[in-house]
Amino acid sequence: MLTTAGRIALLERLGHYMQGQDEAWETAQQRAVQANGWFTPGHITQAVRNIVSRFLQSDALHAWIAPYPVATAPKKVGMVMAGNIPLVGFHDFLCGFMSGHSIVLKLSGKDEVLLKHLVEKLVEWEPAVAGQVTIADNLKGCDAYIATGSNNTARYFEQYFGKYPHIIRRNRTSVAVLDGSETPEELDRLADDIFTYFGLGCRNVTQVCVPQDYDMPKLMDACNKYADMIHHHKYKNNYDYYLAIYLLNKVAYLSNDSLLMVENALPFSAVSVLHYRRYDDKNALLQELSGSEDIQCIVGHGQTAFGAAQSPSLNDYADGVDTMAFLAGL
Repeated sequence: MLTTAGRIALLERLGHYMQGQDEAWETAQQRAVQANGWFTPGHITQAVRNIVSRFLQSDALHAWIAPYPVATAPKKVGMVMAGNIPLVGFHDFLCGFMSGHSIVLKLSGKDEVLLKHLVEKLVEWEPAVAGQVTIADNLKGCDAYIATGSNNTARYFEQYFGKYPHIIRRNRTSVAVLDGSETPEELDRLADDIFTYFGLGCRNVTQVCVPQDYDMPKLMDACNKYADMIHHHKYKNNYDYYLAIYLLNKVAYLSNDSLLMVENALPFSAVSVLHYRRYDDKNALLQELSGSEDIQCIVGHGQTAFGAAQSPSLNDYADGVDTMAFLAGL
């Protein structure tokens, strides 16, 4: 059985591998791009960089895992992975691997190439990993489940997995709260929070909350940083579709020819669309957002730093549910 130190050594080695130029790893990344039209080489590079720098450093792993006991009587834990952005399920895999439990991964068809390759690489280096981590098409016979999906699929997860210990995640998104004092540099970094991964991640900002007298063109100008995104065919199809909808329905909008901004109280917005809402009381707004089950993180002064939404730490658990505590309690 692998020790905690042995697992961390393997993960640190994996981090070096992910930053390298091994031909097999580069081929896997190319295959991932071919398999999912929303994945780009740049986005995969960014996801890898964030994982390596935030998750796969030896000191950080030791400090993170220290409060949690490693399973002495391992259970079989099934994990249903999402596929909206590259390697989105890596943190769940990492938690399962470090917990000492036996984990069975059901990878999303949208993002199965990268994590499968990395698991195979771990097995190549240390055959004992094969006894702890497997990839399967179904997850029958597990003792516990962690499943991530849409609000619709979550209902099925509840039906299938509800009688077992479980974590079931639904749709979430992120918002930014601006107060008007943001510097051009902060707005530039906010554009990263909005546009990275085409806005498909739960940590992407899909709504900005602004004071009543906020100068919206200032934010639109900052978003020009990503003007070239309109040349991506899937993104452009979304932009053209929603532009037509707004025109036909006479919905007021702002545009810089690569992003549509629409006043809407809903935090969720479509790809190529950014919602905004105006507020009077910032403290009341923050209290409302903090209590919402729809919000993954809040970007702004005193909250998640501008530009940091897509760089979670090991302790930034999805939906605010401590995955490691769940696994330790099985």
